[in-house]
Amino acid sequence: MDRMPVFVKIDEYDNVLELVKAIQKRIGDAKETLTKIHDLKNEEDHQLEMWQNSLAEVEKKIEFIDHSLSQPEQF
Repeated sequence: MDRMPVFVKIDEYDNVLELVKAIQKRIGDAKETLTKIHDLKNEEDHQLEMWQNSLAEVEKKIEFIDHSLSQPEQF
């Protein structure tokens, strides 16, 4: 099958090039936004893990205090 040449007006060609550049910029912006969201999610996960560890530590201390008060050692 023979391909026929396609003729495009220069001003339309320039518009297409500008549109392609604009789309590429938007894609770059979207990637940057996704990276920021990913970083924020990682930070959030880290903070939640720290809070969970702190809560577990407090829970252990409360259990120790409860155990110590309910079953004092005999002298």
